[in-house]
Amino acid sequence: MAKSESSVTLSRTPLFDLIVESKARMTEFSGWEMPVQFSGLKQEHEAVRKAVGMFDISHMGKFALQGQDLIKALQLLVPSDLERLKPGQAQYTVLLNPDGGVIDDIIVYYQGEANTAEQRGMIIVNAATKEKDKTWLLSHLENTAVTLTDLSEQKVLIAIQGPQSLEKLQPLVTEDLSQIKFFGHLETKVLGQPAFIARTGYTGEDGFEIMLDPDVGKSLWRSLLKADVTPCGLGARDTLRLEAAMCLYGQDMDEKTTPLEADLKWLVHLNSKGEFIGRNILEQQKANGVSRRLVGLEMEGRHIARHGYPILSDGQVVGEVTSGTLCPTVGKAIALAYVPKALGKIGQTVDVEIRGKYYPATVVKKPFYRCSTRP
Repeated sequence: MAKSESSVTLSRTPLFDLIVESKARMTEFSGWEMPVQFSGLKQEHEAVRKAVGMFDISHMGKFALQGQDLIKALQLLVPSDLERLKPGQAQYTVLLNPDGGVIDDIIVYYQGEANTAEQRGMIIVNAATKEKDKTWLLSHLENTAVTLTDLSEQKVLIAIQGPQSLEKLQPLVTEDLSQIKFFGHLETKVLGQPAFIARTGYTGEDGFEIMLDPDVGKSLWRSLLKADVTPCGLGARDTLRLEAAMCLYGQDMDEKTTPLEADLKWLVHLNSKGEFIGRNILEQQKANGVSRRLVGLEMEGRHIARHGYPILSDGQVVGEVTSGTLCPTVGKAIALAYVPKALGKIGQTVDVEIRGKYYPATVVKKPFYRCSTRP
């Protein structure tokens, strides 16, 4: 733990000293002292798109779950049908409140059955919502046979992302990583020590997320540096995920936003599963349509629409930008924003207010960037 310049006590990941050694510029993020950039945002962004980069994401929440009927218990909490999962598969989904609002977006990793026939799984959650998520999960698991173990401070989590990620990581891993499909995962050994590896990420590229003990995590970080893997900060992580139109919780969705409004209808499996929290609201929205939806915007010129900027149509404020910046790969100023359903069609034009002036933007298809090599 350490104090920032504002005297607020911030948490540090086990990789903090190694990150400082690499001369990273630090920032506060969700109560953590994290690297915002190392060599520079553009260089890091391009390294992930063209070669390979790595991120310390150890600040994220890591919950191990085990017990009989684990999947059945989790089915009540998410709109996605987890019964579809086979051992070694994962599902990106959302925790919902009774109003259908998103408590957090999470990934559920199903590991299968233990020797006792109990089901095992992992859930990775956002750092800012870890305690809220943990309380919510425990409150709904207390009358089940499922136990939750919080591994958040016991494990390091490193993301290695980009077209060369498999090539760089494979020499350090026991198993053949090419056999892991997208959103697949396994338990293996990294540098001879136990590790959990998933073919997931938050950049829109092929890559892996590796969870392991802190000492092994430090060794892995050093080994990847020696293999010319570019260390990357939160700045590049944000531009990469925005190009891939991946939502940032707390900006692009929150507890007042349903997954249908956030354009995550592919997570909602109303026809293949039974009751879950928030189902009634989602059924109503599916039947009647949503009043607003999250869309992708492309700005005219290089004017940047940032979080919180108003969106106007015919001179009237009709929505708000949730995320926006000038992104290196697409070479354009892009944004995510909520607009009325009638203004959400591809090709529709709106205005964005930037410092008292109005600049045109066009609704475009998401994602802004799509990887051609991801499995």
